[in-house]
Amino acid sequence: MKDKIRVLIVDDSASVRTTLSDIISADPDLEVMATAADPYVAVERIRQEVPDVMFLDIELPRMDGITFLRKIMSQRPIPVVICSSLAQDGSDTFLQALEAGAVDVVAKPRVDTAQFLQESRMRICDAAKAAAHAKLRGLAKVSPELRTSPPDVKVEAKLTADAIIPPISDARRESLFARLPVTEPIVAIGASTGGTEALREVLEALPADAPPILIVQHMPEKFTAAFARRLDMGCAVRVKEAEDGDLVQPGQVLIAPGNLHMLLVRNGARYTVSIKEGPHISRHRPSVDVLFRSIAQAAGRNAMGIILTGMGDDGARGLLEMRQMGSPTIAQDEASCVVFGMPKEAIARGGAGRTLPLTKMAGEIVAHARAATSGAKT
Repeated sequence: MKDKIRVLIVDDSASVRTTLSDIISADPDLEVMATAADPYVAVERIRQEVPDVMFLDIELPRMDGITFLRKIMSQRPIPVVICSSLAQDGSDTFLQALEAGAVDVVAKPRVDTAQFLQESRMRICDAAKAAAHAKLRGLAKVSPELRTSPPDVKVEAKLTADAIIPPISDARRESLFARLPVTEPIVAIGASTGGTEALREVLEALPADAPPILIVQHMPEKFTAAFARRLDMGCAVRVKEAEDGDLVQPGQVLIAPGNLHMLLVRNGARYTVSIKEGPHISRHRPSVDVLFRSIAQAAGRNAMGIILTGMGDDGARGLLEMRQMGSPTIAQDEASCVVFGMPKEAIARGGAGRTLPLTKMAGEIVAHARAATSGAKT
């Protein structure tokens, strides 16, 4: 019988610790190793046994979560998932936690309705499994006897993009491929666990006149707006959380809002985005598969598809559809991924035309834009 992923829960609320424990314990691949009401108790638990994953609140007594996270990552790195309330005023703090080494961020479980509880269960358990497979900065500092390989966990898929946007037949695909006009280039990027830092590295390396970029990063609602603001401050391109009807234009990056799907819509030679509600697709909302399929149908070979680090298979089907429509497609290589899940699935399904390290992504985006622009003028 395979080992379970051992989780340490650090939260000062007894009710939250109980709810999280119930959710995690109900998953056959997970178990709650221990709980702690503050960082000092957590340290004692870690001295007894090192968990595979730690769920950490930000607002804690005796020591705040960010300070504790930095100490843990500098002394004994552990995959950490930030689990806290989605207060808008504190969302920048959660981004600081990601920059300090946390691998993911989730909302505290919602139990007000059965649907919200089920969605919380799915997100929390998936985050735990992804974190257990994450490669951490500074992991080499940990003694070998304190780290074991996490069990191999397959994330079960649910609804496909068909629930949001219908697929096209082979005949329709051939027709679109033949008559789709050449337009300005566009880039679509999908990412999950580890994606916040990966996206920052890519976007900060782009020039101000980069092609328009649409991004789905798996992240809860309210976090995406803060994430976009943080990126905008450090990039030459403009970065914002997408709004329904936004014009897709050069030099701008649109990030799908948390808990909503984003699709590309073509009007002649111009593009806008559509922001939609709907079910979780490939276990996520927003879903990379939804974005990629919409881009395959609306932009075809005018677009480039890129899939970055993350757990599961969201984006693998959509990237293949983009490639079938003539789009150049790229998957991040295993060595530079925090979690080589989504790129691995895209490669296995034949969706990735090439595999590249993260450091080369920005250069490929610029090269694609130049080639596409040159083609559009001839």
